Amino acid sequence: MSYLQKPWLKYYDSRIDEQVSVNYDSLFDLLKQASNIHSEKPALTFLGRSWTYKETKTISEWFAASLYRVGFKKGDRIAIMLPNCPHYIFSLFAAFRLGGIAVQVNPMYVEREIEYVLNDSEAEYMIVFEALYPRVKKVQPHTSLKKIFVVGFGGSKTQLAEGDIYFDEFLTHDNIIPEMPIDINEDVAILQYTGGTTGVAKGVMLTHQNLLANINQVCDFTYNAVDEKPENLKIISVLPMFHVYGLSCNALSAIRIGGNQLILPRFDVNEVIELIKQEKPFQMTAVPTMFFALNSHPNLEESLIDEIFYLNSGGAPLPVELIKLFEKRVRVRLNDGYGLSETAPSAISTPPFLPRKLGSVGIPLPGTEARIVKETAEGYVDVPVGEAGELILRGPQVMKGYWKRPSETMEVLKEDGWLFTGDIAKMDEDGYFYILDRKKDIIISNGYNVYPREVEEILYQHEAVEEAIVIGIPDSYRGETVKAFIKLKQGAVVSSEKLIEFSKIYLAPYKVPKAIEILDELPKSSVGKLLRRMLREKEVHKLGI
Repeated sequence: MSYLQKPWLKYYDSRIDEQVSVNYDSLFDLLKQASNIHSEKPALTFLGRSWTYKETKTISEWFAASLYRVGFKKGDRIAIMLPNCPHYIFSLFAAFRLGGIAVQVNPMYVEREIEYVLNDSEAEYMIVFEALYPRVKKVQPHTSLKKIFVVGFGGSKTQLAEGDIYFDEFLTHDNIIPEMPIDINEDVAILQYTGGTTGVAKGVMLTHQNLLANINQVCDFTYNAVDEKPENLKIISVLPMFHVYGLSCNALSAIRIGGNQLILPRFDVNEVIELIKQEKPFQMTAVPTMFFALNSHPNLEESLIDEIFYLNSGGAPLPVELIKLFEKRVRVRLNDGYGLSETAPSAISTPPFLPRKLGSVGIPLPGTEARIVKETAEGYVDVPVGEAGELILRGPQVMKGYWKRPSETMEVLKEDGWLFTGDIAKMDEDGYFYILDRKKDIIISNGYNVYPREVEEILYQHEAVEEAIVIGIPDSYRGETVKAFIKLKQGAVVSSEKLIEFSKIYLAPYKVPKAIEILDELPKSSVGKLLRRMLREKEVHKLGI
């Protein structure tokens, strides 16, 4: 048996096509068609108010028209730094309507990180939550930002600088916009910033086609084989929209199926439990730490979570023990999947019709090819089925490349379209895939990527630090916890606590080391290279894993 035979196809329900088709002219056309079909149905529900599909399209067009009048043109970048809210959707589709590029900015970023993303993307427009506005203003003089739009959720408004304006005040209630020709295969719709072992964040270029293909793949896999769907299908939208997992697999997919997104600006376990009780959603997608929190809640059994048709986890490895404990309490299947920013993001999943294998992330989505390879003197070759190697993927959801980084694009994206993921995996004889480890040193904490080199560079900025190594150590709640090892300069004195406080100034909370250990010497190779692997193995051994 070979990977090219796609053994997983025998598990496809008869209502699932082997390939995926895209019948949209652009991402805005996705909303346009949904509005035509579901006009008066609720599309977005947030803080006690709902917006219909017609209203969602109208407000998006108003924002697009307003942007057009102040000079926004095709290819321009607009940075979005918002928590989950309807304005995120309005802003995205306004950019899509004009052929612009939405730059995803994590609301947890500190000034240094915001400045980097704005400069790398060369964004001239930005929409930001009012509580985060001061951060953006601090870095604006060092960026290309010309116009800032501010979103508030009610209450007293922040005093804005001259030239900046609140979203609602900026809107002009018309949709006079020229048609913008979109080449769905070439035109970039989103820049999703991700990193690597170099510590340099890279903008993943996702085209209209990449996202539309993945939306259709996810929706076909999840819903085509469902016999009965409720008329008012509700989806909990608590995954962050600033990450492509929450955006594509949740927010945009909900629009594709005409669902009502129950939007939460942040994850609060009590709010989620109460929302499930009140609204009885059809689907909920989350990261493992959210399921950890739910599983620790004393009233989980009374939440009616067992009435949710499809529960799916992604963004980080899902421990088998968590699945067992969770399902023992609520008796509903918890499914796992795999993806990455470079695949918009979903590539492999466990749809409702698929018999599950614990520990597996499932089978490839329609139109997706997957192989396990190893490097030899003659090049890359497939490893035998059941053996470990690097997972490579090919499909319409695979990114166009990294923004302004052709050489780094060529390192992972080969001429024949195969994306080298850097993840170690295996496939069994039935075509189920298992993620074993990461070839890269990326740490995944609470579902977020943390890049050791970036944290190390911040630690090196402290006057007392001579050498630094940052690793991820297994954590039953977060997936992994960030830990740093430090060698101090001769004669320097500083405590671990002070170094952690120093890190908090320059890093988003999830990147800050939870523990710092100061050592006399850090392990090195014969050529003086710091050995991250040795420290990680030592920590794993301590934990008895």
